[in-house]
Amino acid sequence: ARSFADIGDIVRGRDLYRGNKQEKEQREKLDEKLKEIFKKIHNGLDGKAQARYNGDTDNFYQLREDWWNANRQEIWKAITCDEENKLASASYFRATCGGDEKTGTQASHKCRCKDKKGKNETDQVPTYFDYVPQFLRWFEEWAEDL
Repeated sequence: ARSFADIGDIVRGRDLYRGNKQEKEQREKLDEKLKEIFKKIHNGLDGKAQARYNGDTDNFYQLREDWWNANRQEIWKAITCDEENKLASASYFRATCGGDEKTGTQASHKCRCKDKKGKNETDQVPTYFDYVPQFLRWFEEWAEDL
């Protein structure tokens, strides 16, 4: 889930981590490549869709955010491809499936939540860490290390 959230930060252009000089250079290359990719996506949009992103033609932050929202489930599936269900009891995942915070259940079906009837896979991403600001996730990680 942390790497999922970090991927979300990188895709959306929000990553705060800079690392050492080599890491920083790699991150800058990656960000430039992402800008190229999102420029191509932007140029492929029709006029009405492009109007939504008016004024954001350098970094494409709004387009990147929209792309992440539309594709986060597919990213989750790609990084948790767990046909053997090895991640079912991973202690990191919190009870985020279900309707409310008090009766949430663990995402034990290929690390995804089932539908409300409990029969079918919905491919719902069972984490919201990609919407938690990165510095707050860091605080939680650092607290675990103490």
